[in-house]
Amino acid sequence: MEIKILTLQTGKLEKMKEFYTQYLGFPLCGESSKNFQIQVGTSILEFTNENVVGEPYYHFAFNIPPNQFQEAKEWLKGKTTLLLEDGEDEADFSFWPAHACYFEDPAGNIVELIARYYVNPNSESTFAVNNILNISEIGLIVKDSPSVGEQFKEINIFDSDNDPITTSSLNFMQENKNGVFIILASIGRRWLFSEKKSEIFPMKITLDKQYCVGIDEEHEFFIKIIME
Repeated sequence: MEIKILTLQTGKLEKMKEFYTQYLGFPLCGESSKNFQIQVGTSILEFTNENVVGEPYYHFAFNIPPNQFQEAKEWLKGKTTLLLEDGEDEADFSFWPAHACYFEDPAGNIVELIARYYVNPNSESTFAVNNILNISEIGLIVKDSPSVGEQFKEINIFDSDNDPITTSSLNFMQENKNGVFIILASIGRRWLFSEKKSEIFPMKITLDKQYCVGIDEEHEFFIKIIME
């Protein structure tokens, strides 16, 4: 499973475009009066201001080469402020294993750079924005995680540990062991490196397997087949 296009809402379209293209340096690959798209490795991240209600925010992550975590962290510190958790500006996920650091963009999204060891390829070039590999994670917040988990099984997307889907946990959903996940969760969980809690906001995740999944404007989960 790969995330080809991730479409998220924002009421701060111009500020977000400036931040991602001018401050962080992502290539702009499409825009209109209602949206813009940036190239994130093999993925596309799209922000839209169409039908925005309130101030939506999301958690998503980008995969980076595992040998470049410290270099990527210093690159990021030169462009924005790193978020802290218990006074630390990085996370050591020994169970994956992986290291990660976090920042917040102008819309309040909690964004993560993650280096997954033994999964992602190394890079020998100096770290820059074009070393980012792809979109690694997106938090998908739903009303009923177990029910949505059953719908994911129908398109061969399962919990990474084959554990039962619960409303109390973060459920890392994937198709294969390639470091790309949909994090299925319920309302009210605090995101790491933030005081914000998970909430339901519209989004669209276009996958590489002819499916589009997400949350509609009524905050209901959907799966659609993409017709070629």
